[in-house]
Amino acid sequence: MRWAVAWGVLAGLGAGAAEAQEPAGEEREPGYCAFVRGVGDAESAVLLAPDVFANVGVVNAGEASGGGVPLGGPTPRLTAGLEYDLVGLYRGLGIRRRAEAECERYRALSALRAAVKRGPDVGAEAALAARAQVLEAMLPEAEQLLKSLAEDVKEGRATVEELNALRLRMDGLRALAHETARERERLATLPRPAERPLSTYLGEMRAADDRVEEESAGLRRASAWTVRLRGGYDELINVRQDVPLFGMLTVSYNLGSLWQPSANARAREGRRRWLEEDVEGVSQEVARLLRELRAAHGTEETRLREVSVLVSDLEGQLKELQTMETAKVRRYRDYLVLELARLRAEQAWLKAHVTELGRFLGEERP
Repeated sequence: MRWAVAWGVLAGLGAGAAEAQEPAGEEREPGYCAFVRGVGDAESAVLLAPDVFANVGVVNAGEASGGGVPLGGPTPRLTAGLEYDLVGLYRGLGIRRRAEAECERYRALSALRAAVKRGPDVGAEAALAARAQVLEAMLPEAEQLLKSLAEDVKEGRATVEELNALRLRMDGLRALAHETARERERLATLPRPAERPLSTYLGEMRAADDRVEEESAGLRRASAWTVRLRGGYDELINVRQDVPLFGMLTVSYNLGSLWQPSANARAREGRRRWLEEDVEGVSQEVARLLRELRAAHGTEETRLREVSVLVSDLEGQLKELQTMETAKVRRYRDYLVLELARLRAEQAWLKAHVTELGRFLGEERP
């Protein structure tokens, strides 16, 4: 009966370990996560399961025949049983939690690096889409203006120089549309992280790294304790025993643990500072990217205000020219239409880009 219970405990622990090793979903986990989880399961397996022991030897045993007389003579002794370290249970679960924390940190760091890598192109996709929308709406009207001017040249109502000047401006709009389409195709091939502020990625990475240190500190604290439960079969051969069983609980505490809290606190703070000070670390990359993006954000906000003023001015001029029908007025109106198309495209690009940059930058400083 006793052995059946022991084997049942072992079977349950083994089933739990096997279940923990199964992937949570059909999606394949990253290789690093598989590595740290495998190492954690391997290290925790020997801590979660009991030790099976057996001793065979010779001891002095028997009945004492009088004062000062040795206790019996050499007697064979057989001891077997199970030993379980209750602190090992805590440490084994802690190792698995640390492995999960390391996997979480890896995922957060990978997402942050992907966001940093995409940093120079942040907001470009939405800005290019806004520019393309404006150009698609304006190019047909511009093509019609060019076609109308070409007819006027044939009939002598306009000069070739005027036609060439309009063609140059039209070519500029076509080139801008071509460049916009090419950039959108390039961005479509790049990995696209979730649209979140950079401060969110950075905060998740810091929190995950702090959790790793917290789990490591817990394992260091647990190493000061020993709580062992030991029991089993103990028989002295050829010696009468009523119950050849034994049980023992051992508890010990290392006084060095009294100095651990301050040391763990220094380690945690040092790890945080190390993460920030590493010149090749992601925190420094984020800091450099934020400086560049904030400078670009401020510059583009200024340019957007300037372009908006120009667009308003040109729209007002076009309204005033609607009632004038002279040839020179029409030529100037055609110029204004093309120039307004270019400025509206730039305005749409700047407005979308400034908005996306502001969302990506967020409020937190690195």
